[in-house]
Amino acid sequence: MTAESLMEDIGSLLDVWVTGWAGCRGYQVEHVGRFPAVDRDDAIKAREFFAVDPDDEDFSALSEQLREAPDRLVTVLTKDPQRYLALADRHGLYVNSTSQSMMIVDMDTQDTEDPWLPDDDLEVSYSVVEGSHRAEIRSGEELAAGGRVFVVDGSVAVFDQIITQDAFRRRGLGSFLMKSLAARSFEHPVEIGLLLASADGRHLYSHLGWQEVCAVVMLSATQHKVPDVSTS
Repeated sequence: MTAESLMEDIGSLLDVWVTGWAGCRGYQVEHVGRFPAVDRDDAIKAREFFAVDPDDEDFSALSEQLREAPDRLVTVLTKDPQRYLALADRHGLYVNSTSQSMMIVDMDTQDTEDPWLPDDDLEVSYSVVEGSHRAEIRSGEELAAGGRVFVVDGSVAVFDQIITQDAFRRRGLGSFLMKSLAARSFEHPVEIGLLLASADGRHLYSHLGWQEVCAVVMLSATQHKVPDVSTS
């Protein structure tokens, strides 16, 4: 498995990413037919389905799943987002987000050593929860930034929730988190990194050598605000 092969085979990429994303958050992955699904317990508290470029029949099946409960979501990975915006309109679905992208990196290009924190008033702590490596940066008791990484099959590092609080932005904390979590992932023979990037996060990740793989479209049967999966 290489970054180049996964960029061409986003079907295989989806399965690996969902496993790692769910691992970061402590979710269990189920399969409903051919679609992976998780029950989120964050602000959304709903079942979310995942699919790669579903054909018309699969999209109809997903639409029916969404109508069974008002808060359900489907996240579609695609290189043709306009097709799914049109299908959503045809099936009466709401478009909750088109701002995120799947990104990938060859981990051989990433630093293997812990970076230094950019400010003396900050402290970083690390923990491992059910296989998820987590980092928190604090200024005294105040949380400044945090993030997680989960390694799938010993070879793919999936990064999630790379979040910097507004008062601490533009201090290099996003870069620090990515580098320090990458260093933790190198406890395994990782080869590839994956994440979903918000519009704001793409600049940071691109600067660190990450590449966009495809667009991400999030849909539901009822309109509600969906937080970005990964921000910085």
